[in-house]
Amino acid sequence: MCGIVGMVSDSPVNQRLYDALLLLQHRGQDAAGIATLDGLTFHQHKAMGLVREVFRTRNMRNLLGNAGIAHTRYPTAGCSTSSDEAQPFYVNAPYGIMFAHNGNLTNASRLKQELYELDHRHINTSSDSEALLNVLADEISHLVVGTTLTAEKAFQAVRGVHKRIRGGYSCVALIAGKGLLAFRDPNGIRPLCYGSYTNERGFTEYMVASESVALTGTGFNFEDDVKPGEAIWIDLNGNIERCQCAENPKLTPCAFELVYFARPDSVIDGVSVFNSRIMAGKILAQTHPVEADLVVGVPESGNDAAMGYALESGI
Repeated sequence: MCGIVGMVSDSPVNQRLYDALLLLQHRGQDAAGIATLDGLTFHQHKAMGLVREVFRTRNMRNLLGNAGIAHTRYPTAGCSTSSDEAQPFYVNAPYGIMFAHNGNLTNASRLKQELYELDHRHINTSSDSEALLNVLADEISHLVVGTTLTAEKAFQAVRGVHKRIRGGYSCVALIAGKGLLAFRDPNGIRPLCYGSYTNERGFTEYMVASESVALTGTGFNFEDDVKPGEAIWIDLNGNIERCQCAENPKLTPCAFELVYFARPDSVIDGVSVFNSRIMAGKILAQTHPVEADLVVGVPESGNDAAMGYALESGI
């Protein structure tokens, strides 16, 4: 479980990426990072710790550019004590890609072996996110030989990623000079959504994030969830395209997003996290009224008392 954010604007994005990370701090407290794109130059700062501990004024000043991605980490894979595994990750070819990932890959070991032996790519950490980044970079590399990267080629690359990767993943990739690519695994295990905001200059800004609260909390209008298997391409001029990139997408999200991971004021795949927890309490009370009464510490009195306890406690 991690929190990811991506943004494209016509003005500096560093502060709003920071604000969005604060709103997603509950998704990971071990490390945080922000990468921005200024022309063809990436600027990055990442370290172990909470968002407010990682970023100081001097760090924020150096994060120049009108597009960027950000990540707050909960280490479910890889090393939990190394700042080298804080995200975003970077590869210099093709073009230069900054990448952030929320999820877990079930075939990471095999992927790393394939990347080294067949694709001749070196993975320098134990993170499955770095492996995923290199799979994406390899897919793009094959598609842009003798040509340039377009939205359709980015979508073709995501199709290739879906075929090689197994597990749950929501990702944002910032490609130097090109744009922002965001995509979600074919089963929709990890959440991803996007929103927009038209600023006073008439430019429509876009933000992609793990939870809707990161959008609404930074002034963006929630547009939609990224569908299972879907990819979104936002170029540096603010043009957006969406494409279904999986052959058999099916929404089978992680139940713990609604039970535990997400903030209660988020909406995931059209479901209010707060309301889902209330309903879970109701169902639990109806299914096990005796246990609910015992917890309340009152005599058995049927479903009504149990329901009341569930509603008051939020179980």
